[in-house]
Amino acid sequence: MLTSPLIVDLILGLVAIEIVVLSLWLGRRSELFAPLPVIANAMAGIGILIALKGALAGSPWPWVPTGLTLSLVAHLSDLALRWRYASTAQNTGTEE
Repeated sequence: MLTSPLIVDLILGLVAIEIVVLSLWLGRRSELFAPLPVIANAMAGIGILIALKGALAGSPWPWVPTGLTLSLVAHLSDLALRWRYASTAQNTGTEE
């Protein structure tokens, strides 16, 4: 069961639910909530899960590097967004 590619589908579904719940919950609780960093962070995990599914399912070789590349791009986007929001908060004197 744990080596089946279907477990990755289950985890991907849970990640999708997590994104929706976080966006709804944090969006109502805070004016400072920015959904882009949450989405970028989740996309990094999704990229790794795509690579894992490709490896477990014995998919053609491009699936693993494509998933890892997606994860890299998402991580870099997440870092850039965090730096931007941190510098904006520092310039305005507010903290997140």
